[in-house]
Amino acid sequence: MALIIRSSAIHAAGCYTTTRIAKGRRIAEYSGPLLSKQEADEMYQDALVTYLFGLGKGNVVIDGHCAAMFINHSCDPNCETEVERGRVYIKTIKNIAPGEEITYDYHLYDGGEDEAFCNCGTAKCRGTMYSRTEMKKRRAGKKK
Repeated sequence: MALIIRSSAIHAAGCYTTTRIAKGRRIAEYSGPLLSKQEADEMYQDALVTYLFGLGKGNVVIDGHCAAMFINHSCDPNCETEVERGRVYIKTIKNIAPGEEITYDYHLYDGGEDEAFCNCGTAKCRGTMYSRTEMKKRRAGKKK
């Protein structure tokens, strides 16, 4: 299986497969240096884009430096993340055709006031990359 990075209608660049991939396969690892949340917040304080992936409760993050950092969010994804012994893998949840963009639901839970708008364009789009739980918390906080 081969993954390539090219332009994406979802967001700038995306990760695509050049071969058919069956459901249930690990296709990439999200890897990079491990940082504390505080280190990452300081390092990327003024950055518009980051490739951080929170582990556990988000106290430790992976600073993405790999092909998987180009996998875009979708509200109707063809992959999901799988964490095993502190490592994050991208695993298919559907059969994926050659040339198809690889996506997973980011389920964001941190980001300050950022709206994290979603551009996936699927019929199931919820309009944000934040998780449903995070959106409920944000709505409850605005009502106070």
